[in-house]
Amino acid sequence: MGIEAAYQRVAAEVRSECLRIGRDPESVTLLAVSKTVGIDGVAEAIQAGARDFGENRPDPLTEKAQAFPNVRWHFIGNIQSRRIPAIVSAATLIHSVCDFEHGKKINQAALGLGKVQDILLEVNVSGEESKSGIKAELASELMLGLIPLPALRIRGLMTMAPQGDRARALECFQSLAQLFEELKSQLSAEHAAVFNELSMGMSEDWREALKAGATIVRLGRAIFSPDFSAD
Repeated sequence: MGIEAAYQRVAAEVRSECLRIGRDPESVTLLAVSKTVGIDGVAEAIQAGARDFGENRPDPLTEKAQAFPNVRWHFIGNIQSRRIPAIVSAATLIHSVCDFEHGKKINQAALGLGKVQDILLEVNVSGEESKSGIKAELASELMLGLIPLPALRIRGLMTMAPQGDRARALECFQSLAQLFEELKSQLSAEHAAVFNELSMGMSEDWREALKAGATIVRLGRAIFSPDFSAD
């Protein structure tokens, strides 16, 4: 199956699952994680209807964003301080902010570009040492520390679940959704109004993420790897 057909199939499956569990399909963004493909692969996905793409390294992000400026580009990888200006120059939404100093540098870069940078706070709710993200109990402190920065807009939270255990993944997603509500209750009405994104769920566990309230599901292999199977 080619990329165009795979994207259309996955988009239909996400829409169907939303309807099955009583959610509005328009409330969920299907993020095509294009880190394994080049310009041609992105073009095929755009032809199929994709409008949001995720990259985990600054150079491919900027290259593809320049090639396709009319779609939305998300940065989903670990942030290196020295590459923050490049990330900010290309990203619509940065999913992986978990460090106050990085937040300050993103704010500075955004000020220099005359933009307000949308970000998500990455939270390690699984407790796995291999996963990045701030500990859940420290998320409020980070959020409240970043809120005053004028060129940042905190849109919500992101996490990654343990692989290979869908029941455990669902627990992690539910924990993030609970933390999301707790943090939102701490915000002013102005900031709470834009704190509305939960980025969670990948190719093998996006159904569990939708059940827990994901607004962004990050699918790469299901779209760009022809032999992928979640079973």
